[in-house]
Amino acid sequence: MEYYTWILSFHIVAFMSWMSMLFYLPRLFVYHVENKESQEFVNIVKIQEYKLYAYIGNPAMYAAIVSGLVMLLLNPYLFNTGPWLYAKLITVILMIIYSLSLNYYRKQLENNTCDKSSKFFRAYNELPTALAILIVTYVIVKSVSILFTSLIILLFVFTIYKIMTKKDKNEL
Repeated sequence: MEYYTWILSFHIVAFMSWMSMLFYLPRLFVYHVENKESQEFVNIVKIQEYKLYAYIGNPAMYAAIVSGLVMLLLNPYLFNTGPWLYAKLITVILMIIYSLSLNYYRKQLENNTCDKSSKFFRAYNELPTALAILIVTYVIVKSVSILFTSLIILLFVFTIYKIMTKKDKNEL
């Protein structure tokens, strides 16, 4: 247990690094899709997308997962502190799925086979924010509020709806 706070510190830094990729990669996808007629720009963005995922996001995700598992092994008491840990773990699993989906879209964009719009990626970019809010809240409050969780989900569903239904400049 003497190393627990060191592992926790590493876990938080890994989580922050992972989140930076989850926030920025879909934004690169927006630029990629909106500028696909400019091959020189797209080639640069493809390199950025690859490096962000392969060298920052993916290693940070695995570092966060491994350090989180080590903390659970060192402190199994956490499993008896209420439902917040289980809610956090479910949310983390959703974040892992989201992260892997980004690589799926990255490969499609790399191969010029992606049919998603920039609007889709703008909306998709909202998901990690909602998940991060839930994870951080569960960990700090050490509780699960159905009302809070529902409000966050509704807020982000509404935000995604507004993004998807917003008219583009060329549609006006």
